[in-house]
Amino acid sequence: MFEGLKLRHWRYEKTADGLIHLVFDKADTPVNTFSRDVMAELDRLVERLRIEPPRGVIFRSGKDSGFIAGADISEFQTLFAQDAVYDTLRRGQKVFDQIEALPCTTVAAIDGFCMGGGTELALACDYRVATDASSTRIGLPEVMLGIHPGWGGTVRMPQLIGAVDAMDLILTGRGLRASVARAKGLVDDVCGRDALVATAEKRARRGKRSETSWKAKLSNSWPARQVLAKVMRGKTAAKASPKHYPAPFAAIELWRRHGGDPARMMVAEARSVAKLAKSDTARNLVRVFFLRERLRSLGDPKTAGIEHVHVIGAGIMGGDIAAWCALRGLKVTLQDREEKYVKPALERAKALFEKKLKKPADVAEARARLTMDVAGDGVAEADLVLEAIFENLEAKQALFQDCEPRMKESAILATNTSSIPLQDLRSVLERPERLIGLHFFNPVAKMLLLEIVRHDQLDPAIEERAGGFAKMIERLPVPVASTPGFLVNRILMPYLLEAFKLHQEGVPAPVIDKAAKKFGMPMGPIELADQVGLDVAASVAKVLAEAFGFDIPDDIDGMVEGGKRGKKDGEGFYKYEDGKPQKPAVDDDYVPPADLTDRMVLAYVNEAMKCLDEGVVDDADMLDAGMIFGTGFAPFRGGPWQYIADEGADVLRQRLEDLTARHGERFEPAAGWKKLGASSKQAA
Repeated sequence: MFEGLKLRHWRYEKTADGLIHLVFDKADTPVNTFSRDVMAELDRLVERLRIEPPRGVIFRSGKDSGFIAGADISEFQTLFAQDAVYDTLRRGQKVFDQIEALPCTTVAAIDGFCMGGGTELALACDYRVATDASSTRIGLPEVMLGIHPGWGGTVRMPQLIGAVDAMDLILTGRGLRASVARAKGLVDDVCGRDALVATAEKRARRGKRSETSWKAKLSNSWPARQVLAKVMRGKTAAKASPKHYPAPFAAIELWRRHGGDPARMMVAEARSVAKLAKSDTARNLVRVFFLRERLRSLGDPKTAGIEHVHVIGAGIMGGDIAAWCALRGLKVTLQDREEKYVKPALERAKALFEKKLKKPADVAEARARLTMDVAGDGVAEADLVLEAIFENLEAKQALFQDCEPRMKESAILATNTSSIPLQDLRSVLERPERLIGLHFFNPVAKMLLLEIVRHDQLDPAIEERAGGFAKMIERLPVPVASTPGFLVNRILMPYLLEAFKLHQEGVPAPVIDKAAKKFGMPMGPIELADQVGLDVAASVAKVLAEAFGFDIPDDIDGMVEGGKRGKKDGEGFYKYEDGKPQKPAVDDDYVPPADLTDRMVLAYVNEAMKCLDEGVVDDADMLDAGMIFGTGFAPFRGGPWQYIADEGADVLRQRLEDLTARHGERFEPAAGWKKLGASSKQAA
């Protein structure tokens, strides 16, 4: 059947009863992705299958890492530059259309991630079977890149599982576990890994699927599309601006207009993606993707040498770090002064495990990995000892002096300090070279960034192992210098303090937050300060004020002393009910200051420039990665450095000079602005 075909990325296997397994094993890479040469090979294979159809065809992966991660993103920029997106998509649609039209039964056998183009291939098959492994996820995450599915995903998904469920996946980009996918009708069978091939073969012998669900027929009818599209637009607009993130709105309109005509919708889908691909949002979100991949490449779990983590301090941060490490498969001992301080952390851990793992057996295993250790016996056995007590230099130094003599020779000593320089902390250590900063962000289970804090006596091997640890626990490491506040808090603080000043001047808190969110921040600075805790913000601000001369508004200490520390007290700048801020109404006639947004954003960007000048972070890409994944700086803008490039360095410097003239020297442009000179409107 396939004689004469030269295959580099695919191989085939035949069964005695006439089934063909097409095994995708992309050459020279650990992950399967669809590139142009991969699709060309698949096209030739499918053409042979069409001419000489077997009893059935099973698509599966030849890699342990997963099924298919989607399209090869590294080709995106070339396609964008060549204006070749539309033609490439139409060729891909043709291949998947031919798979769908094969006269034999087709099955996608899914183990591990199945994303984007991988899911679109699976949708073109008659059946989908998936393993119950925790790593198995099925989704269409293209909106994360500023586009929507372009190889038939917007057409086939609504026709298979109904428009409501399908559009939810397309608009959010979230992936489904196999059991959830089966409940929605996306997957036909769920099985263990050992049974995947047998289950897929059993499906392949059944014959082609013919039925279409009533839910799919009804929800894709013309009247339903008009009503549902309006609802979808409203819900999406509540989360994202169509100006900043046009892709989900384009997907809704595409389905609304063409959802009843698959052939026409295929052409419109490709045209829509080709248009979106030219947007600044897509360009910047693709850049964010590569920033994430760069961070992921900074460590190798195999060389980390970390199996047991001992965490000292069972407060919110320490307890949640311990829980997350246990969730990711590490043995963890959690220490604090008394049992009563550890028990709440264990209860929070139990809730996290139940939310993330679902299966009672998996939850039980995770709970067994996390144990209370008031005596601190785990210090002597741990590969990583992590301090997460309150922010006090003397207290941390005393703890280090107690722990260091009991630690293994090979163990790493780490601190979760958010602001204290490691040069100060290390002065009491016999072996300062194994001290490293591992600065997590709150909430630990959601915040991807992990600042790896260096100092000039750090052993490079320890930094490398710390990067491997970050990868083990699925966090993105950004190496930073040990200066007050490191990177994220250093840049974030002027932004928060400027928001506090605006509030002190009489600008309503909701107006301040609305301006920040309109710029693209995920949360306004006032609400963010409440969530972090005004006591924590004030503590960090004082350390940074001493180092950099930041001016702290007087009323912050008064609020803290009055028991208004933010969300955790039920009141800060806002009052909270059921954990949600109750934002007061603003007079319709209120006119905010014209420079409101600039005062906050340029305070942020100016401090970012100072950090780059001072070598707090290695380069501009690392700066952008740190601020996107650490503070949520508008991803569609590509990070603060990319924002400078897009707006123009000269333009922003002039706006800073104008702010300096109106509001004082805190806005004086950093030296780096002049170095950029005429690089205005130039890619960073």
